[in-house]
Amino acid sequence: MVSPPDVTQRLADSLAADPGVINLVILSGAARPSGDAVQFDVMAGYANPVLSRMHDLGLERDSSVILEEVDAALVDRDGQAGWRPAYHGEQEPIWALAEARIRDEAAYAPSFYALLVFAGLIAACGILTNSQILIVGAMVVGPEYSAIVAVALGLEKHDRRAVGMGLLVLLAGFLLAIAVTLVFSLCIKWAGKAPDPYLDGQRPVSNLINSPNLYSVVVAVLAGIVGVLSLTLSKTGAIIGVFISITTIPAAADIAVSLAFGSWSEAVGSLGQLVLNVGLLIIAGAFALRGQRMIWRRWKPGSSGRSH
Repeated sequence: MVSPPDVTQRLADSLAADPGVINLVILSGAARPSGDAVQFDVMAGYANPVLSRMHDLGLERDSSVILEEVDAALVDRDGQAGWRPAYHGEQEPIWALAEARIRDEAAYAPSFYALLVFAGLIAACGILTNSQILIVGAMVVGPEYSAIVAVALGLEKHDRRAVGMGLLVLLAGFLLAIAVTLVFSLCIKWAGKAPDPYLDGQRPVSNLINSPNLYSVVVAVLAGIVGVLSLTLSKTGAIIGVFISITTIPAAADIAVSLAFGSWSEAVGSLGQLVLNVGLLIIAGAFALRGQRMIWRRWKPGSSGRSH
């Protein structure tokens, strides 16, 4: 980090007294145009209170702070009893990194909308051909979860701007995906290329999508919790499971396909599925974030309940 000269001494005293900080290096006047270069290693279990004190000193506002995670370190853990304070082997999320990861993925660049459209088209092909493989592929391609979890974080942090932006992006993105998929479906219909089974009413994939029920609620809530846990605990494998378990993109595609072929009740059912899943993902995600903070507040380094 770059520390303003008038803050460096207080920062150094705070870091030197922290049992989780090692390898502290301070280079006075080394940063340009004006500032002291500060580098140190902080043990993962102590990162949150250290970062909180840096925030109190105004370093995030008045200087540059860069965080890097270390994949592996040659450290004598037996010789350092408090090297990784944890609760039953589980490590507290480093909230600054987790929140930065969520915000970075919620960039809402043009590619976000493009991927939503492509995912909707893939899902439409899966609905028309009754291909569950294509439906799963569309779920993986869809980028909507980045916006959903950003809204959940905004709710948990009482950030109205983040919530409003995320909801607006989701609305615009799904409307665009539905519109393009509707045009595609109409072209298929007018060209006479719709598969005969679909025209004959054999629509097992579509019927599964447009029929929200109790299991839809259970899966959406669980997926919202798992998605947040996978992001905060950096368990990237679990997030793929969230992508392929939630009927958001397929529901949007089924709205378009059903409208194109005049299946109004199916379109309404798919709309209900889409709103239900997005809403529950957001609510469950916000509660999962708040719940983690409340649980770990009891097990912060130095508390009586902490175990190593």
